[in-house]
Amino acid sequence: MSAVNIGEILKNLWAGSGYSMIHWQQVIMIVIACGLLFLGIAKKFEPLLLVGIAFGMLLTNLPGLNVESAALFHSEWWTGEAAVANGVDYVNILQHGGLLDVLYIGVKTGLYPCLIFIGVGAMTDFGPMLANPKSLILGAAAQLGIYMALILAISVRFTGEVAASVAIIGGADGPTAIFVTKELAPERLGAIAIAAYSYMALIPLIQPPIMRALTTKKERMIKMDQLRTVSKKEKIIFPIAVTIITCVLLPSVAPLLGCLMFGNLLKECGVTERLSDTAQNALMNIVTLFLGISVGATAQFETFLTFDTLMIVGLGLLAFCFSTAGGVLMGKLMCFITKGKINPLIGAAGVSAVPMAARVAHNEGKKWNPDNYLLMHAMGPNVAGVIGSAVAAGFLLALF
Repeated sequence: MSAVNIGEILKNLWAGSGYSMIHWQQVIMIVIACGLLFLGIAKKFEPLLLVGIAFGMLLTNLPGLNVESAALFHSEWWTGEAAVANGVDYVNILQHGGLLDVLYIGVKTGLYPCLIFIGVGAMTDFGPMLANPKSLILGAAAQLGIYMALILAISVRFTGEVAASVAIIGGADGPTAIFVTKELAPERLGAIAIAAYSYMALIPLIQPPIMRALTTKKERMIKMDQLRTVSKKEKIIFPIAVTIITCVLLPSVAPLLGCLMFGNLLKECGVTERLSDTAQNALMNIVTLFLGISVGATAQFETFLTFDTLMIVGLGLLAFCFSTAGGVLMGKLMCFITKGKINPLIGAAGVSAVPMAARVAHNEGKKWNPDNYLLMHAMGPNVAGVIGSAVAAGFLLALF
C-alpha cells in the first residue's frame, strides 16, 4: 500500500470521526455531564437517576453522533416545527430513529413517570398520614413554591406552558416534573429534569438553613405524641377513595395519581405480594434505567446552553425554597393553634421527596433535642406532598 493511499485513508478517517466536528459547546456539555456523573457516583446525589441522566447527556453531545447516519437522538423529530404542527411521527421514529429516540417514546407518552409512580406507591406507607390527617394541610402548604414560581416565571417572560413546567420543580418530585414538562414544554425537558433531581439530591443542604431561620429553638425541641395505629381496612380504602374523588375532580391527574394509588393498593391489600415486590424492585429499576438515559438525551447543547436554562435553574431553586418555607410556616401556625403539640420542622417534609425530606426533618429535630423522634410524624406530610404535587400537576395541565 502506497504512502499516498495511507495518507488518504487517515485523512478520510479523521474527516469521518467526531474529533473533526467538535464544537466548543459540546465540550462544555461533556464537562457538565462528567460533573453530574461525579455528583451521582462520588457524592451519591440521587445516583439512581442522576447517573443515567448524566450519561444520556454525555451520549447525545458527543461530536459525530449528531450526524444523520449515527444520531442516537433527533430532537427535531420531537420538538421541531413539523412535530408541533402535525404531531410526532412515531412510525418514522421506530423505523429510522436512534436508540435514544426509541427509548424516549416512553417519556413522550408519559409511560415512564406513571410506571415509576406505581413503584413509589408500592414502597410508600400512607399510615403516618392517615394517623394524623392534619399532615395533609402541611403537604398542601408545601406546594407554595409551585405557585410562587409560576407567577415569577410568567413575570420574567416565560410562556404559561414553560412557566408551569418550571414551577413544578417546587414539588421536589422528579417524575411529576417530567410528566408535566413532556406535555407542556418538551424542549425544556433536559434542563427541568436535571434541576428537579439536583435539588432533590441537595435537600440535606438546602432545607436545614430555611428550617432554622423560620423556627425558634423552643419550637425545634418540641416532642410529638406517638401516632395511633392505622387499621388495614383504612389503608385499603384510602387509595381507592382518593382515586375516585381526585381523578373525577381533575381528570388530567389520573395517570399519575391513579398509578400511585394502584401501587399502594398492591402493597396494602395483602393478596398481591408478588406484584408489589415486582413494582418496588424489578419494574422500578428497569424504568429508572430507561427514564434517566432518555431524559438526559434531551439536554443537547443547542437548546441547553442558553440564558433560559440559567433562568430555569434559578427559578427552580426559588420554587424549592418557597415550598420548604410554606410547609414550615404552616407548621408554625399549627403549632400555635395546637398550643405546642406540633413541631414546625415536620412541615418542611411536605415536599414530595420521599423519604429524604422526612429524614432531614427528623435529623434536624434530633440536633436540638436528642430524645426527639420525628421521622414517622414527618412521613405524614411527606407522603401528603406526593399527592399534593400530583394534584398540582393535574391543575397545571388542566390550566395550560
